[in-house]
Amino acid sequence: MIASVQRALRLLEAVGGFLQGATAKQLARAAGLPLGTTYHLLRTLTHEGYLRRADGKFYYGHSVGGISRADDLQSGRSDLRTRMERLRDELGAAVYLAVYEEGEVRVVDIASGPSQPAVEVWADLRSTAHAHAIGQCLLGQLSEADRRDHLLRHPPVGLTPSTVVRESAVLRVLAAVGPAEPVIERQQYALGTVCAAVPITVGAVVATMALSLPLEQADRLRAAAELLRVKVGAMSPSFVL
Repeated sequence: MIASVQRALRLLEAVGGFLQGATAKQLARAAGLPLGTTYHLLRTLTHEGYLRRADGKFYYGHSVGGISRADDLQSGRSDLRTRMERLRDELGAAVYLAVYEEGEVRVVDIASGPSQPAVEVWADLRSTAHAHAIGQCLLGQLSEADRRDHLLRHPPVGLTPSTVVRESAVLRVLAAVGPAEPVIERQQYALGTVCAAVPITVGAVVATMALSLPLEQADRLRAAAELLRVKVGAMSPSFVL
């Protein structure tokens, strides 16, 4: 245990008990700390922005907001996870959230279960975006120049007999991605698996929500993809992202 950290936290807690601000002496008494130690910690906390001083009293500073925002973000992630798990159960399929950032595909989260297994990632999803629904949906939301740049950095390769590998053909597939229509992919990334992805675009953010099904359930893919589109469309984009 680091005693100085404990004392600093006790001081921060003590500030919360004085709505009109508090002097160093008041905070020392409230936190049960020697006055000299209190002055030293107050100087440090004020310098770092966790406290601010006005008219001889101390108040919470702007850096405390970062702690609360982190808590809000964690809460938001928990809520998003709950929604994804609910989608998984409604669709009867594994559900994925992914984004395209800094020129790469990044899977943010996956909601799967014993009855809704996720696709086994056997080839790097970043370099095989041309072959899976997540990647096709993300690349389809980019400009043609950005698509070409991505394919230049990650040339299409054959993963299964169904994978489209000719760059011109891949570009045609990506150009056909609609702004709100599901992208359907059948065994291009992995044999025995079919997938669908729905585009989500908010400002400069490019994202997608996707699902996967085992091949024996391929007859459900279209209906599940349409339901995913409806469910994602009903969500607040800012909440999803």
